[in-house]
Amino acid sequence: MATAHGEKVLKYLEENGTASSLKLAELWNEDHQKIVGTVKSLLCLGEVIEADLQSSALWDLTEEGKQVAKDGSHEAQVFNAIPPAGSTQAEIVAKVTEVNSKFTKDMAKVGFSKAMSLGWIVVDKSSGAPKFIKKVTSIQDKVQEHLKELATGKDTLTNELRTEYKKRKLIQEIIIKSYLMKPGPSFSTSVTKQETDLTPEMIASGSWKTKEFKAYNLNALGTPIPRGHLHPLMKVRAEFRQIFLEMGFTEMPTNNFVESSFWNFDALFQPQQHPARDAHDTFFLSDPSTATNIPVDYMERVKKVHSHGGYGSQGYGYDWKIEEAQKNLLRTHTTAVSARMLYALAEGGFKPAKYFSIDRVFRNETLDATHLAEFHQIEGVIADYGLTLGNLIGVLYEFFRKLGIEKLRFKPAYNPYTEPSMEIFSYHPGLKKWVEIGNSGIFRPEMLLPMGLPEDVSVLAWGLSLERPTMIKYGYDNIRDLVGPKVNIQMVADNPLCRLDKHRGSEMKETDDLQDLENRMDSIMTRLRGIETEVKKLKRQGKTTEEKLTLVIEADPKYPPRSIQTLVRLLVARGDARTIVTVHQHSSLASACPTDLMQWPNLTVSDGSRIDNQCNLTWIWKPIGRHPIVKIVNRPNGDIHGEAAIARLLARILESWTDCAMYENFDSSICSQIDDWLDTWEGCIQSGDSKFLMLIRRIQNQLGHPDGRKWLVGPLPGVKSLADIFLSNLLGDKLNTLNCGRKLARFSPVKGI
Repeated sequence: MATAHGEKVLKYLEENGTASSLKLAELWNEDHQKIVGTVKSLLCLGEVIEADLQSSALWDLTEEGKQVAKDGSHEAQVFNAIPPAGSTQAEIVAKVTEVNSKFTKDMAKVGFSKAMSLGWIVVDKSSGAPKFIKKVTSIQDKVQEHLKELATGKDTLTNELRTEYKKRKLIQEIIIKSYLMKPGPSFSTSVTKQETDLTPEMIASGSWKTKEFKAYNLNALGTPIPRGHLHPLMKVRAEFRQIFLEMGFTEMPTNNFVESSFWNFDALFQPQQHPARDAHDTFFLSDPSTATNIPVDYMERVKKVHSHGGYGSQGYGYDWKIEEAQKNLLRTHTTAVSARMLYALAEGGFKPAKYFSIDRVFRNETLDATHLAEFHQIEGVIADYGLTLGNLIGVLYEFFRKLGIEKLRFKPAYNPYTEPSMEIFSYHPGLKKWVEIGNSGIFRPEMLLPMGLPEDVSVLAWGLSLERPTMIKYGYDNIRDLVGPKVNIQMVADNPLCRLDKHRGSEMKETDDLQDLENRMDSIMTRLRGIETEVKKLKRQGKTTEEKLTLVIEADPKYPPRSIQTLVRLLVARGDARTIVTVHQHSSLASACPTDLMQWPNLTVSDGSRIDNQCNLTWIWKPIGRHPIVKIVNRPNGDIHGEAAIARLLARILESWTDCAMYENFDSSICSQIDDWLDTWEGCIQSGDSKFLMLIRRIQNQLGHPDGRKWLVGPLPGVKSLADIFLSNLLGDKLNTLNCGRKLARFSPVKGI
């Protein structure tokens, strides 16, 4: 900062209180940017001044607009170039260009269009060749007038005209940033240069005590260090490579871009007539055109399995030619490298191995936004004894989980050298659809056994491209912006590091699980509120009306719900209302139900018909699995699923129709204990015998309590609680199977009814 300019600004502030940098530039006839630099220098002195950055917009002429203001609008120039007798378009353009050398074809196109839309000129075709003639004798060039006014600083344009002239690139909006200044707390009209360094001389003389030092800007960025940058493909490649290494894979050597057709096709059991081996799909070499270093014994075995079959295969049955196998080409996939590695593994004595490769392959593709003639292939291979399709799916889930992808689907596919083969699909949240992300399969015996691998060895393989995830990661929709001669080199330096969202999938899964749980809880609470409303209605109706209750219970004969049967018997035996139960078997059952299941409701006898009964219950045996279903006919609250939930419903009905207490007629603490036991049993159903044994031990501890209690929840007068009825009927065969001891002898499906 020049000291004179700084002091000049400070004196102006002292006299006037405030100042605008734009006003000072105009007042002193100085360049505005020079005044702005002075203000920034004053701000560095501390609190000498305060300045607010302001933005203002103004409209100014473009270079083309300045030309129009000088020579007239494009349409006016076209009009003025037309002679009285008219002329062709080419002649008119040539005449305008002769007068104005900067008049271009694009300007002429705009000029003719505007002149015709304004009604100044018209096309005359009466004389054969079309020519333009004037439709009016004189015109007013308002465009030129408007631009001249704007050039003098007078802006009278309407929003419509401003939009039109901007579209025609005659005017442009300029944003001007200026400072509004006022004196600061440490205001002074004299400028003292602040020191930037503490020198040894200052320390020795003590002059540092009276010096003013410039504050350090700790937020300032350092000077960028000149260095090389990794291409985005290489950044993503490094992440994939790290994932493979974390999973214990070994990287294969992939530095041979040139392969023989033998390793690229024949060794993979791909027939020599396959379309992929045509010149329009593959790049073949002219020099050297053939390879000679193919293992002879192995080649003979490959020839035999292609021509005549073997190893349980009938082969392709054609005349295999060594000339085709020896042709050199640019490899079309890195699976050729995998074939070499597996052959070497068999030759050296087989040991389980895991290989991976990430490198370039070449195909004679038509170039477009998603295809190039060369691209990168990611490939994983696992060789071990007894591997199955389940192992492949498990490995794929783990591999893609490390990429943050957990929603996978697999679709059967065909590959010449894998069987079975699967295409891999992942759900794309942005596109809201399933997209293909790779291919996979198990190498065929016709490929592995000629190599000399043991018969019980299986090899899993999968592959995907490197370009597609890179394009998604960095937001490219055209692969030619990522690779090729049109790539912006600055893009390589500007793109950030690649950090694949390896744990995003787990977080998303946790979020999805929480959302599912929340939705389920909302649904359960809605149903419970509906059940509570229905029970209240039933209690009122039981005392005042004879409105009927119709229930339909569906249960699987493989998992008979004994506790529900017990509660139904109690409903019939103890209910004051008339109740009848009928039992049916569904036609979808593979075999007839046992007699005891069809005749179990032998206590449910009613003297009246179904029309006279207050409660009609239809029991249907149906193959629906472990969880029975109850439907309340003519009720809008939906079905109720699960043995515990149905038991709660029947207990509420019993309590509303009788004076017994087994569930909600107790206080809230006992109700909570009952619910806890019922929920524990539901957990056992989901988890199997391991949880069931824990339940048995809990029951033993409860019944072995020092207070000598006889029931799980209590002591209770009269009937047992719903927990005791429910569990005593459900334990059944489990007691004998698991040998739980005498303490549980009182619990049987018969007692307590």
